[in-house]
Amino acid sequence: MSAPLPLRDAAARGVRVDDSARKVLRQTWWLLALTMVPTVVGALVGIQTAAWMVQHPILLTLGMLGGAIGLQFAIAAHRNSGIGVALLLLLTLLLGWFLGPLLNVALSIRNGGQLIGYAAAGTGIVLAAMSTIATTSKRDFSGLGRFLVVGMIVLVVASLANMWLQLPVLSLVLSTMAIGVFSLFLLHDVNRIVRGGETNYIMAATGVYMSLFNIFANLLNLLLALGGERD
Repeated sequence: MSAPLPLRDAAARGVRVDDSARKVLRQTWWLLALTMVPTVVGALVGIQTAAWMVQHPILLTLGMLGGAIGLQFAIAAHRNSGIGVALLLLLTLLLGWFLGPLLNVALSIRNGGQLIGYAAAGTGIVLAAMSTIATTSKRDFSGLGRFLVVGMIVLVVASLANMWLQLPVLSLVLSTMAIGVFSLFLLHDVNRIVRGGETNYIMAATGVYMSLFNIFANLLNLLLALGGERD
């Protein structure tokens, strides 16, 4: 089997990618592809239960945040076994369900389906771009980690605060910031794999999936606010 294009480009530009890193990256992409199945299933269920979910937004958000963090700790504890894969699939199922209300809003407007497609395509473009940079650049991006964690904490706190404040402009600003922060997380995480800093594909897939999830959700939120065609 030939190496993925970013890895071939890396070799062409003189960036050393050893066989173990190639294997982890290849396994990560396969596991990410698998996570799309429970994500779609969860999203379909979420669309059907959106009316109930929007009645308890704060409780639901706090519960999902706690559940997602707890599952990530559980995945880390079982990262060397099939249990870790099962827990990751459970996490993606729950996060897909959490997307239900947002997707329901999108599907209720005339061009909502198109905007969902744009958000998915945009997320794919970001993944391709960050992966290419991470695998072809000679720069080590591991130093971004601590700053990105701080940025993520600020985003979470500000987002929770805005659930009470209900400021549309702040929501747009936070979505824009989230896309930037999690795009850099993608760059950081893929670069760590290439450089041998992350040798476990389950943990690698978990980190990349969380970034993709947040990029898609926030990109869709921006598109709905700026380009939604409501009756």
